[in-house]
Amino acid sequence: MATVDGDLIYEMLKKIQGDISSLKFDTASIKTEMSNLRGVVASMQMDVHQIYTRLDRVDQRLDRIENRLELRELAEAQAKFEPHP
Repeated sequence: MATVDGDLIYEMLKKIQGDISSLKFDTASIKTEMSNLRGVVASMQMDVHQIYTRLDRVDQRLDRIENRLELRELAEAQAKFEPHP
């Protein structure tokens, strides 16, 4: 069996320590990017909510307009059958 001296072990430990340091830096970078992405998704959700709110208001207005048109059509149809002075 080959002998392993302290210098070889020391060099390997230094390399492992450098790799771990690099991984820590990469992990911190990924955390920052995920945080930014979370903010973008929240912003998009708010935008979609505002769009739905606006569409709901337009839909309500359209319903009111349709109701008024139906009432007017009914009044016009009824007026045809009523005697005019």
